[in-house]
Amino acid sequence: MDTLLEWLEYVEESEDSRQSGKVRHRLKDILVIVLLATLANADDWVEIGIFAQYHEEFLRKYIRLENGVPSHDTIQRVMALISPDVMQQIMARWYEVLNSEEGEKLKKIIAIDGKTMRGNTQNGSKPSHIVSACCDEDGFCLGQVAVEEKSNEITAIPELLDRINVKGQVITIDAMGTQTGIAEKIRQKRADYVLALKGNQGTLHDDVKLFFQDDETRKKIEKAGHYKRTVEKAHSQSEVREYYQTEDIKWLTQRSNWKGLKSIGMEQKTITRPDGTISIEYRYYISSLKNDIELFSRAVRRHWSVEVMHWHLDVTFREDANHTIDKFAAQNMNIIRKLCLHILKMVEIFRPKLSLRKKRFVIAQDPEKLLEFVMSI
Repeated sequence: MDTLLEWLEYVEESEDSRQSGKVRHRLKDILVIVLLATLANADDWVEIGIFAQYHEEFLRKYIRLENGVPSHDTIQRVMALISPDVMQQIMARWYEVLNSEEGEKLKKIIAIDGKTMRGNTQNGSKPSHIVSACCDEDGFCLGQVAVEEKSNEITAIPELLDRINVKGQVITIDAMGTQTGIAEKIRQKRADYVLALKGNQGTLHDDVKLFFQDDETRKKIEKAGHYKRTVEKAHSQSEVREYYQTEDIKWLTQRSNWKGLKSIGMEQKTITRPDGTISIEYRYYISSLKNDIELFSRAVRRHWSVEVMHWHLDVTFREDANHTIDKFAAQNMNIIRKLCLHILKMVEIFRPKLSLRKKRFVIAQDPEKLLEFVMSI
């Protein structure tokens, strides 16, 4: 954590465009206040300001506060001055230091998806939509790009891929991002892809669906060892997932349109509920992976990591209830929340397996003691 605090000096040096004679509070001071207050269960600017007032002496262990504690209005105003791109660089450097898995043979799954910041709107204006790349191994957000609408994800994904290092990893994207240009960009970045199919790729979805509907085809794939079955039980229901993958794609008329396409796959999920009712769901994919059912199934299953991150932003940090109108301030808070999310995953507080929301609550009971513990990691 000391390293993280040192990096915040970079924001001070590169981003502070305020007139020096009128500056009363350093950028680093503002950022540390926001970071620690967010960890301690503060969700809006007023709560962040109250936290700073109550814990001024504790904060002075880490920051100067040469002119006392800034008001919540000042904190919000200063956060609106910082470019989210610079904040994202801090996140990237933090991840590089913590990435102890680097160099291992196990490929990481990087899931890309978007989330609308519903509180970031006023008088009919469009809220920011954040497209994020999340690593499945540790739930860390590798990078993000802000766009005005969900439909702009298609143009944002290539930009996001240019911002992060994905070489040697596997990229998963939902059907909206299954575009020939995005597949080509992923291969240019020397990564692999597992892309979901729906009806927005012409006949491709229907062709793959029809292929896997054939019983003999599935039996052949299973016999060849390119099949995996898992059973999970949760919430009083069971889920059986069956994965199929094949390199038999010479018949696929559209295969030449997709850079590096080597296989197609299917996930069949059978849900048995407590009342005995059964439902079956099918999902279809194209991939640059050669036959590797373990890796393919992990990529399909792990796409949920980015959705879990978005869920935590809403449930653990109540992001959608925060009505910050300024785009930069809202996006910077989104980055701070993602950083706090990762920090909370790293620490055990009070008792094992405590939820992240409960960890924030516990920290709020004795913030000086518990944040001291967190900062010592």
